[in-house]
Amino acid sequence: MPRTARLDLPDLLQHVIVRGVNRCDIFADDRDRRRFLERLSVLLVETHTECLAWALMPNHFHLLLRPRQNRLAHVMRRLLTGYAIYFNHRHDRSGHLFQNRYKSIVCDEDAYLLELVRYVHLNPLRAGLVNDLDALEQYPWTGHAVLLGHAALAGQQADEVLKLFAAGKAAARRAYRDFVADGVNLERGNELVGRQSGPVDRGWAGRDQRILGGEVFCETLQSHAALAPRLDRRLAVDEVVRRVCDHFDIEPEDLGKRTRTAKIAEVRSVICYLAVRELGHNGVEVGEAIGLRRAAVSRAAVRGGEMVAGNHDILKIINK
Repeated sequence: MPRTARLDLPDLLQHVIVRGVNRCDIFADDRDRRRFLERLSVLLVETHTECLAWALMPNHFHLLLRPRQNRLAHVMRRLLTGYAIYFNHRHDRSGHLFQNRYKSIVCDEDAYLLELVRYVHLNPLRAGLVNDLDALEQYPWTGHAVLLGHAALAGQQADEVLKLFAAGKAAARRAYRDFVADGVNLERGNELVGRQSGPVDRGWAGRDQRILGGEVFCETLQSHAALAPRLDRRLAVDEVVRRVCDHFDIEPEDLGKRTRTAKIAEVRSVICYLAVRELGHNGVEVGEAIGLRRAAVSRAAVRGGEMVAGNHDILKIINK
């Protein structure tokens, strides 16, 4: 699968899923869980990031986050790096703890916020970590207990969620508890973690696993100048190749030649970054257009990203 560019801007609600590398456990005991939550809470407050729901599982965790001042990537980098260093030191291990790339899904709050809160908080019950809803209420490793007043986590927006159920806190908690109970036997869940369920084609929104929302929500995302090129798939690979070659004043045919000249390598790298990371095209398709294997496309995209970071004008190539 190609590594599509993230849709990452402040104020967007994002469902984040992080898994251990090779499905390894990322929490060995409660001490690890407490340490993770302490770090999470400090970062939530420090970076002005709002957490609407969370759940810690043995080999992965879910977070429902709304960064207000920083991009999600900034928060997640600090969270994951700091915890991995702690975990490796404590358990005398080395190497990666998490999969190389966490999953983040931009969500339409109006349509999915409550469903996501319920889905995330029911994870321990569905996985058999607790036996029933009564046990889930006392389970300390999910935000469900915080919403019901049995625990606390600075940075979790419990009041915001409860106000969606009732004005008074006691009534809101009763309504929330009933809402969660109603979801225990629901089969829905695939689309909430970015997997389309069934053969129904729900249009562009249904095909883009980075988005949980309908066509109107997608159009709203497109209105953001920073997100538009990452969502617009109408610019074909051949057109990306043509524009980049024009920009660097070379012929597209030169890209297929067996050459190691620096300029050709730079052009290939920019094409790979723009086509794969910014527009979400398949690495195989891009490789066929410029004479590279898929693995080489991935490496070239990394180099292209470094070039773009040093010269943001390159992005204008696909924004003409």
